[in-house]
Amino acid sequence: MGNKMSYPEEVKKEVVRLKLEGKYSNQELMEMFGIKNRTQIKTWVKWFKNGETHRLAQPLGKQYSYGKGPDDESELAELRKKVAYYEMREELLGKVSGDRKEVVPEVFVQTVEMFKHKYTVIALCECFGVAKATYYRWRGKAWGPSELEKKIIDICEDLKFRIGHRMVRDLLDKEHKLKINRNTVQRIMQKFNIQCRVKPKRQNYIAGESKIVVPNYLNRNFHASKPNEKWVTDITYLPYGEKMLYLSTIMDLYNNEILAYTISDKQDKALVLDTLKRACEGRDVFECILHSDQGSQYTSYDFQEDAKKRGIITSMSRRGNCFDNAVIESFHSSLKSEEFSPLDRGKLTTHTVRKKIESYMYYYNYCRPFTKLNCQTPIEFRVMAA
Repeated sequence: MGNKMSYPEEVKKEVVRLKLEGKYSNQELMEMFGIKNRTQIKTWVKWFKNGETHRLAQPLGKQYSYGKGPDDESELAELRKKVAYYEMREELLGKVSGDRKEVVPEVFVQTVEMFKHKYTVIALCECFGVAKATYYRWRGKAWGPSELEKKIIDICEDLKFRIGHRMVRDLLDKEHKLKINRNTVQRIMQKFNIQCRVKPKRQNYIAGESKIVVPNYLNRNFHASKPNEKWVTDITYLPYGEKMLYLSTIMDLYNNEILAYTISDKQDKALVLDTLKRACEGRDVFECILHSDQGSQYTSYDFQEDAKKRGIITSMSRRGNCFDNAVIESFHSSLKSEEFSPLDRGKLTTHTVRKKIESYMYYYNYCRPFTKLNCQTPIEFRVMAA
């Protein structure tokens, strides 16, 4: 029999560390540290994975295992094992939520694959109350989105995650002839974290002094039977760039199409006059109702006179009542919640803000479907109606 070799504890730990990193083979480690038997390396790694790192410090001689050695060593091993267990629990806390009945199989399999180089599969399964056989059965399955989930993900990606589960359900029915309960669609969107952003609630405000105030001819009747019958307009703040910008928009209530918009760094009557001029170009606007709030830009003599010359009938909301102009208010809210993040404030350049507005306007008119338009975009609905 050959002479037994004694290796320092530091050498054993370094060999185990390098082995678990997977950078060196057993043969390379044996040559680096002068180890004569590759079985020795396997034994050290096994001790480490089982939480028996104290055995690496045992002197040359008979190596006893947990519960079979002296009483003091047995108690120490038990204590170390408990410490290792709770350290593992703390590290994995939150990786897989819930008990055995709530554990998501694919998430659990991914977690085990991530940590099995550090802990044994048995220890990981015990940590979450999952049988080892169950883990291997789960691992044998091909986890991934189902056909329905793939269709929902594709719809949300195409529309840049800007629509809710009800619209996704309607598009599944329209494009794929699938009758799916909206709750099912909502659960899938929550599962893959592809829900749309929630619009922040708007607070009412009291407007300043007015010059020319006209009656509310629209009277919350937001239905239009033909193009250029009813328009709505408003101004909103864009506090996302290097300086404050203002967006003036005009929408046709017939198909919710954005007819014109203007961005400026001044909130004056020139802003709304330019928007009105762009909206009227090439359109028959005689006796069209243009509804706005009682902002000073809209109550100005210049704006009212310009609208009158074009044959437009101006209409105004009651003071401080945003619900009288709810459609355009909702549009501006959607634009901010879908295209900008609250964290963007002051971080974007003015050029970037303008480009994002331009991109969203195209998306809104040409890509975004609406329930009231039978899941068609504003442009599609106008073309089909024509």
